[in-house]
Amino acid sequence: VIKPESCVPCGKRVKFGKISLKCRDCRVVAHPECRERCPLPCIPTLTGTPVRIGEGTLMDFVPSTPPMIPSIIVHCVNEIEQRGLHETGLYRISGCDKTVRELKEKFLRSKSIPLLSKVDDIHAICGLLKDFLRSLKEPLLTFRLNKTFMEAADEDNSIAAMYQAVGELPQANRDTLAFLMVHLQRVAQSPDTKMDISNLAKVFGPTIVAHAVPDPDPMTLLQDTKRQPKVVERLLMLPMDYWSQLMMVEQENINPA
Repeated sequence: VIKPESCVPCGKRVKFGKISLKCRDCRVVAHPECRERCPLPCIPTLTGTPVRIGEGTLMDFVPSTPPMIPSIIVHCVNEIEQRGLHETGLYRISGCDKTVRELKEKFLRSKSIPLLSKVDDIHAICGLLKDFLRSLKEPLLTFRLNKTFMEAADEDNSIAAMYQAVGELPQANRDTLAFLMVHLQRVAQSPDTKMDISNLAKVFGPTIVAHAVPDPDPMTLLQDTKRQPKVVERLLMLPMDYWSQLMMVEQENINPA
């Protein structure tokens, strides 16, 4: 290191004249001893003009090859799983708005990931993740499939309908959903968070299911709000192996070797 850089996993500076590692794809810098804690999957750095949050679709934030997950989500999840799984009310307690705003600005301005290990407030990192998903131009489950997911979550419908709906998602949405579901299942399994599946479903219903149109009328708003958590609850009840498998398949497709 000649020009001082910070280690992404631990947040500390790498001192002048010391050896550091840098990923040639995602540009993450780490001390050699911190390499095991680098955020995975590795998402190549996107070149191109930064998109303002709220103006972009999911495709604007993902690489062109699988796994097609926005790097900001990978970094947030990595940080939350490293030090947040013992925090009560993960995703329910609001983080400091100012911190969330600053992190979001940093991410958008430079297209690089802010150093999350330096952010003391884990709830602000949860807030950043929710905010990113909420302000996409189209919800994660898409406008087109909104009704399909709502119907699949109805009590009378078999679980096969839910698998079917997930299978119809565009690849970036499916990869991102699978990555997010595995993470939220881990949150639900950690007793300290006191965030079981139904609590998480209430938080993430409006965030990832949202509505079938950009500006729903008040009646639709009301009906959708009741049905959104059911969809997320059903998704979270699908086996973790299924979600992990979805991501693995994508990985194998690129590199059969």
